Amino acid sequence: MSRNTQLNGAGAQRPGRDDDICPVCKSSRYLNPNMRFLVNPECYHKMCESCVDRIFSQGPAPCPIAGCARTLRVQRFRQQTFEDLKIEREVDVRRRVAKAFNKQESDFETVRAFNNYLEDMEVTTFNLLEGIDVAATEKKLAAYIAMNAASISQNNAKATQERNAQNAQTAAHKEQALLNRAAATRADVSSLAEHEEAQKEAIDAIANGGKDQAGQKVVLKKSTARRTAAEKARDKQRQQQQQEQQQQQQQQQQQQQQQQQHQEQPVDDDDSDLYKIEGLKAVVQPAPEKPYDPFGGISYTPSYYTLQSHYEHPWLDRARTDPGMLAGGYDLREYYQRTMLEAFAGLGCFIDEEMGEKEHAGEDPMVATEGAAMAAGGSAMAASELR
Repeated sequence: MSRNTQLNGAGAQRPGRDDDICPVCKSSRYLNPNMRFLVNPECYHKMCESCVDRIFSQGPAPCPIAGCARTLRVQRFRQQTFEDLKIEREVDVRRRVAKAFNKQESDFETVRAFNNYLEDMEVTTFNLLEGIDVAATEKKLAAYIAMNAASISQNNAKATQERNAQNAQTAAHKEQALLNRAAATRADVSSLAEHEEAQKEAIDAIANGGKDQAGQKVVLKKSTARRTAAEKARDKQRQQQQQEQQQQQQQQQQQQQQQQQHQEQPVDDDDSDLYKIEGLKAVVQPAPEKPYDPFGGISYTPSYYTLQSHYEHPWLDRARTDPGMLAGGYDLREYYQRTMLEAFAGLGCFIDEEMGEKEHAGEDPMVATEGAAMAAGGSAMAASELR
C-alpha cells in the first residue's frame, strides 16, 4: 500500500467490486464507466442496461438471476434511487400501502379509532416487508382497496388539490417577495437620486446667492414610489386571498361531484369480512342544490282558470293573419293572458269584508267605549231639555 493511500485513510476503492459488476453478464464498471444499473420492483434484482435491452426487449421474460422465477417487463425497469436495495424496496412498499390507507384523523370519531387504523396500516407494511403471510396480507389489502375504492380516489384527489394549492401559494409568496424587494430597491434608488438632486440644487442656489431659497426647499423623506409600491403589494395580497377563496369553493364543489359520481364497488361477502374499519364517521351526502328560482318559490300559475294556446273568435282570426299586427312582433298569447287576468282578477276579493276588518283593526276598544258613553250621555241631556 502506498504512502498516499495510508494518509487518506480508507483509500481508493478497489476496481471491480461486487456493487459494480452485473450479475448477469459479469461486466464491470471499471471497464465500462458509462454502464448503468436498473432494478425492477417485482424482485429488485440489479442488472445492467445492456442485459435489460437484450433479454426483455422482445417481451416479458423470467428474471435471469438464479432462483428467481418472477416474470419481468421492460417498462417497469428503472434506475436505482437508494444505494441499499432493502431501503429501495421498503420505500416502494410503504408508498404503495400509504396510497391505499389514505384516511385522515378527521374521518374518525375518536383518536383511538384513528390510532388503530394506523396500527393496521403498519402491520400490513411490516408483513409485506418481512415476508410474513404475504398471500393473506395481499388478499386483505386487495379487499380493502375494493371496499374503499371511491373514498381512496376522493382522498387522493383531495390530497393532490391541497398539494397544488400549497405549491401555488408558496410560488405566489415567493413572487410577491421578489416584487416587494424590487419595489423597495427602486424606491431606494429613486430616494437616493432625489436626495442627490436636492443637494445639488441647494449647492447651486448657495453658489448663486439664493440662501433663502435653499433654506426653504423641502426634501421628502418618503418617496411617492415607495407608497405606491406598498399600495400595489396590498392590492395584490387582497387579490391572492380572493383567488384562494375561489379555489377552496371550487375544491368543495369538485368533492361533492366526486361523491355523487363515485359509487362503492360491490365486494363479495367473503372479501368484506377480511378487512373492516371501526370508528369511521358516518358520511352525510349533501342535498342536491335546487335550480335557481328568481321568484323565491312563489307560484304565478292562475288558480281560477287555465290559459289555452288558442281561442276561437272572428276578431282573433283576423288578428292572426293581419300583417299590420304581426309585423311588430305582437303575440296574441299576451292578449289572452291579459284578458283572462282582467276577467278573473276580482273573483277572490270581497271589498266589504276587507274594509270591515280594516275599520275594526284600526279602532281602540277603550276609545270606542268612551265615545259610546259620551254619545249616550249627550242624547239623554238633549231628551231632558226637549221635555
